[in-house]
Amino acid sequence: GLTTGAADDDPSGIATYSQVGASSGFGLIWLSLFSLPLVAIINEMCARIGLVTGIGLASNIKKYFSKKALYFCTFLLVFANVFNIGADLGAMGKVTQLIFPKVYFSSCVIFFALLSLLFQVLIPYKKYSKYLKYLTLVLFTYALSAFSVKINWGDVIMHTVIPFIHFSKNEIILICAVLGTTISPYLFFWQTSQEVEEKLDKSKITDKSFPLKTNSEEIKNMHEDVWTGSIISNLAMFFIIAVCGVTLYANGITNINTAEQAAMALRPFAGNFAYILFTLGILGTGLLAIPVLAGSVSYAISESFSWKEGLSYKFIEARAFYLVIIAAMV
Repeated sequence: GLTTGAADDDPSGIATYSQVGASSGFGLIWLSLFSLPLVAIINEMCARIGLVTGIGLASNIKKYFSKKALYFCTFLLVFANVFNIGADLGAMGKVTQLIFPKVYFSSCVIFFALLSLLFQVLIPYKKYSKYLKYLTLVLFTYALSAFSVKINWGDVIMHTVIPFIHFSKNEIILICAVLGTTISPYLFFWQTSQEVEEKLDKSKITDKSFPLKTNSEEIKNMHEDVWTGSIISNLAMFFIIAVCGVTLYANGITNINTAEQAAMALRPFAGNFAYILFTLGILGTGLLAIPVLAGSVSYAISESFSWKEGLSYKFIEARAFYLVIIAAMV
């Protein structure tokens, strides 16, 4: 739940939140509060499905719906995720160039792609899941960047708790963009499959001989986990919008298309410290989100075709599963 929530703030998501802050100031910051129960409850639904059935979301769709519905959902997920992986790798490459101007963009993209692949393929699931959880700490860089600039917090809190919409075309598009990047399908597939992985790991079994009994303690832990991840994710959104609102919007920079553009634009107004924190946040969230994007693609495809799947398996035991991850990254 923590990893799923944090992976929601990938570099393309950061670009969306930056655009919201740049184009409307604090005007749409209420979305960070409004979307919280939507994100948390949908992720919890997926977590419960994984806990109770012992199979991933694609396997459940396959069990209860037609093959056409299954393949349609899987196709949409693969299509969206592969483009998202490309966008995130590109953002990480551009951000690295901001720190080290002499490095080649293509070299950065290949480096981050290979790094993510090596982590997913070579590191055992128990260690890898811990690495992802620790990487969620990178989201606190956005809180630090917010407190490093001068913000009227009374104004921010008022706009957060009192929603206001002008119903302009631009605002409606931004609201759709925020809900789209916050409540993302790849998170549903990942969350469901990770509950299964965790349960397999704790049960010390090697095959998916479910359903195993689910007790109230597991449900309670899952509930706390999912809501913690969702709260941290939406807090990061809140601080990104606040920082961009008080710096970019206030200085007339209202059009931001990418995460690295947001970092560059912040520097003259927020200073080097906020700029570096914002930049490091983009790199960290990319390293966290890309494995989730590629992994959810592989879970969906592998479950659709009944292939052995799961990060708990070694490469030789689930070749097709890992080959899908590699293909998505390539």
